[in-house]
Amino acid sequence: MKKILFLGVLLMMVVNTIDAQSKNAKYESYINQYAELAVECQKEHGIPASITLAQGLLESAAGESRLAKEGNNHFGIKCGNSWYGKTMQLDDDVLGECFRCYNSVKASYDDHAEFLHRQRYSFLYDYDITDYKAWAHGLKRAGYATDPKYPQKLISIIELYELHKYDGDGAGRRKLFGTKRSDRNPAQDANQLMGYVKMKNNGVKCYKLMTDDSFANISEVSGLLVRELLYFNDLPNDTALLRGDYVYLAPKKNRAAKENSVYTVRAGDSMHSISQEFGVKLKSLYKINGLEYGTPAEEGMVLKLRK
Repeated sequence: MKKILFLGVLLMMVVNTIDAQSKNAKYESYINQYAELAVECQKEHGIPASITLAQGLLESAAGESRLAKEGNNHFGIKCGNSWYGKTMQLDDDVLGECFRCYNSVKASYDDHAEFLHRQRYSFLYDYDITDYKAWAHGLKRAGYATDPKYPQKLISIIELYELHKYDGDGAGRRKLFGTKRSDRNPAQDANQLMGYVKMKNNGVKCYKLMTDDSFANISEVSGLLVRELLYFNDLPNDTALLRGDYVYLAPKKNRAAKENSVYTVRAGDSMHSISQEFGVKLKSLYKINGLEYGTPAEEGMVLKLRK
């Protein structure tokens, strides 16, 4: 009997040792330091805390990467055409790519949350806040990372370090996502009205939608006619607007910003969504690339955004 108990204790010690060896102390330190920040982002933006933490760990090497240490960028977010802050040049998919730099790690977390409100990621918010596996696979499908094993890496990190315990039931998620239009006050500040963020994309005034909406509502807020809004946004007819969409309040440019000279089409992209993403007129996008108007965008196609 004593021999059996001894073997049992020995087996438990071996299992515990293997488990301890499989975990990284730097990862655990990172989680202890930033878990609260990830939970705050979940409540504010509706993104699972487990996903935010796993991405932060993976993209920043647990805060040890040069980009994280020198630029406070924990999510590998590149400059894009709407970034006017500090930058850093690093080799990634191509040599000397431009990455965003932040004044604090919190600013990086906040910008990551806003980044995931882009149109291409809008379908993610249909997933339950606790369904980290769907979110992980959805991020890859939306083109967040080129690594084919990206979802599996996120899921492994979440499960090994039990990050899903931070997701809870999603209580306290940002009310903005569930706001009824009948409850909205048209006299609110324009920067937050109906879930809009008023900004400039490629130097053009626009609203970035934080909730699903309609051109009729935006017409009322902006003072522009629906037909004007449709013209500015290259749409022949009124259509539903989704969270993450850009709605331009003036004509878009004939070419993208200097830092966005080319773009590789990803799954789920269309010529129209690309023109909206970079603030380029749809007809100009076709013309720059020598394509017949109406030609669909195909995954892997490299499009020029400037002449």
